[in-house]
Amino acid sequence: MDIGIAKNLKINQLRLISAIAEHGQLGLAADELTLTQPAASRMLSEIENTLGAKLFERHAKGMVPTLIGRALAQRSHNLLVELRDLSRDVEELKGGEGGITTVGAVTGAAVGFVIPAIRQLKAISPKAEIHINVESSEVLVHDLAAGKNDFVLARLPRGVDPSDFEIHPARTEVVNLVVREDHPLAYVDQVTISDLSGYEWVMQSHRAPIREAVESAFLSAGAALPTNITNTTSLLAMIAILVSSSAIAPLASEVPDLLLGDKVGARLRVLPLKTRIVMSPYYLLLVKGRQLSPVANRLKALVTMELSKGNR
Repeated sequence: MDIGIAKNLKINQLRLISAIAEHGQLGLAADELTLTQPAASRMLSEIENTLGAKLFERHAKGMVPTLIGRALAQRSHNLLVELRDLSRDVEELKGGEGGITTVGAVTGAAVGFVIPAIRQLKAISPKAEIHINVESSEVLVHDLAAGKNDFVLARLPRGVDPSDFEIHPARTEVVNLVVREDHPLAYVDQVTISDLSGYEWVMQSHRAPIREAVESAFLSAGAALPTNITNTTSLLAMIAILVSSSAIAPLASEVPDLLLGDKVGARLRVLPLKTRIVMSPYYLLLVKGRQLSPVANRLKALVTMELSKGNR
């Protein structure tokens, strides 16, 4: 293979290699780059001819990178992320303030720590363009690795290699059980897990950490698991069901703190549980070796400060 790869490959070619490796389909990669599939196929042939090496094996179910293709795809992806970040940094420096950053967080972390940090950053840099992605940890960490998030507050999903990330302890979440104000259990002195089996519930689907924490609490108490459950990942849908039914919703404690506070004043109550329900901890995660832009660094520092307040 010609060692002058840097002289022979263009940015669009690197984008194509990275996109094929990510999607496993030439057509999807072509769509991402707004190319026709024949044009993408010709470009790939040109790259392989230039390098004198096959980069992908074509199979019925898609395209699988060769050893050389895998190495080149990974390097291409990293280089493209760095070029994007360089462009962003230049724009920040030209403008003197502002810049763009994207942070991802699970719901409780977003409400309790990221949004207060964003408010502080906007007070300092009102022109900063800030994006916040609230998703499951699996989506957040995948997008972090792909360069779509600068940093995230999330749990490490199963199968993810921790050595790829800088991992900073963040917080262990407490689960509150929330009901509407006139729920039959709203004003009792103390509620046990066994009291809750027969009620309607609205919560995230199986394998979500908050669902696992609730089910674990039922099993530990020897109580029957709830059977009348509406599954949703949407906080808005949960609230809509809560206020229109006698359902119980498990939420990270930061969420009812917001909903029941003076600024919102929702007609909801937290059940006085005898047993504390706790989720597995989440972390502040960054990709190792990836440099944050100035505005992303400022936001990270403010989020870290908010987390330290919450842990006191």
